Amino acid sequence: MRDIHHFISGDAHKGSSGRFHEIFNPNTGDVQARVQLATAEEVGNAVEAAKAAFPKWATINPQRRARVMFEFKRLVEANMDELAEMLSSEHGKVIADSKGDVQRGLEVIEFACGIPHLQKGEYTEGAGPGIDVYSMRQPLGVVSGITPFNFPAMIPMWMFGVAIACGNTFVMKPSERDPSVPLRLAELFMEAGAPAGVLNVVHGDKVAVDTILTHPDIKAVSFVGSSDIAQYVYATGTAHGKRVQAMGGAKNHGIIMPDADMDQAVKDLVGAAFGSAGERCMALPVAVPVGEKTANELRERLVTEIEKLKVGISTDKDAHYGPVVTAEHRDRIANYIQMGVDEGSELVVDGRDFSLQGYEKGFFIGPTLLDHVKPNMKSYQEEIFGPVLQLVRADSFEEAVALPTNHQYGNGVAIFTRNGHAAREFAQRVQVGMVGINVPIPVPVAYHTFGGWKRSAFGDVNQHGPEGVRFFTKVKTITQRFPEGATDDSAFVIPTMA
Repeated sequence: MRDIHHFISGDAHKGSSGRFHEIFNPNTGDVQARVQLATAEEVGNAVEAAKAAFPKWATINPQRRARVMFEFKRLVEANMDELAEMLSSEHGKVIADSKGDVQRGLEVIEFACGIPHLQKGEYTEGAGPGIDVYSMRQPLGVVSGITPFNFPAMIPMWMFGVAIACGNTFVMKPSERDPSVPLRLAELFMEAGAPAGVLNVVHGDKVAVDTILTHPDIKAVSFVGSSDIAQYVYATGTAHGKRVQAMGGAKNHGIIMPDADMDQAVKDLVGAAFGSAGERCMALPVAVPVGEKTANELRERLVTEIEKLKVGISTDKDAHYGPVVTAEHRDRIANYIQMGVDEGSELVVDGRDFSLQGYEKGFFIGPTLLDHVKPNMKSYQEEIFGPVLQLVRADSFEEAVALPTNHQYGNGVAIFTRNGHAAREFAQRVQVGMVGINVPIPVPVAYHTFGGWKRSAFGDVNQHGPEGVRFFTKVKTITQRFPEGATDDSAFVIPTMA
């Protein structure tokens, strides 16, 4: 049995807890490895390594830090196939999707390569008589990231790329379900020229999380996961004096107006709802057709497209999506489907009985379509995180806007329409953090920021982009003058700009 170790101060570190988490191959259901779960002391060792590396790394000029980022980008690209295969073997997403996972993370690394410009402060000459004022952005110190299973390459790079480029050192706790890719990224980062201790990886469960949230030397925590855990992370971390950005769950809606390009809308809905087996916080699991005619046409065409989907193993180049990450998660999705039926939804396509010949023990579930879903249903109110698309019919534009606005989650939303006025009105009024107009998965490009509203995000600062730089730095403002001679008693008066 292969054991996956921690990575502390540039070296593999064998854990001592005696506690392990099994790593499955979702295609076969077999256990392929086990990951060691850290003790509080081992998390502390990673923090000490990061703390020791911080003073030197923080004072390295930004150009040299950027060069490490450039070289890391080159190494990740050179090892793309290895990383994608490793990711697919533990997560289950198809190879093409895994490469997309890595590539979207690299886009943030590309953004971080511009850190000499991004970390510049402000300057005012002559703010007062002989007085100049300027500011500088400085790193916080040791910071940490707690990352989810569904994007084991992208989200770690979202976090540590910006944080380390700004001069911080980093302790990462990846998901124990698919930990190999984050660990390999840390190795490549060392190979790119980062000093030992700048990026450390500890694997773990609640013991590791609570140690990170309460450790006095960790200054900031970035988190992505479920909303209940995000709220816990935010409350605990801030109570211990840390900056915290905690991204939670989602229930993203796609509004289909009567004038929408139905060919494109159906194609986009199928891809956004079922791609990566629906295990994306920016998936589109709710379709809201406006008007009965639109709803009936959409349903008919969705069924036709769903029947064309191929579910296969992650290495199948023709598969649209692969298995979900664990047997427990597959069963959880199946339970939500049954919940929807029990609540009165119409089960149009049932994916629960899907079985792949030769891979009967794999964690597969077929695409599922539920119609006549109502806003008061629990299956609608909660995040399913699987290949399940729910149709919630709306009679009007007003009703369609109200659905995502009133939902507990506010991560992403999309509208499909040719009407510019309707699109603009929707974008202005809907109470959701990220909006797509004829774009089904509106994840912003790396030089903008990612973040939802309501129970989809806790904290005031979004991830990556300019807000990522702000999150991982603190501003110091300097007011200076150099007097030519002796001063008078004005030194005893509060200075003003008069």
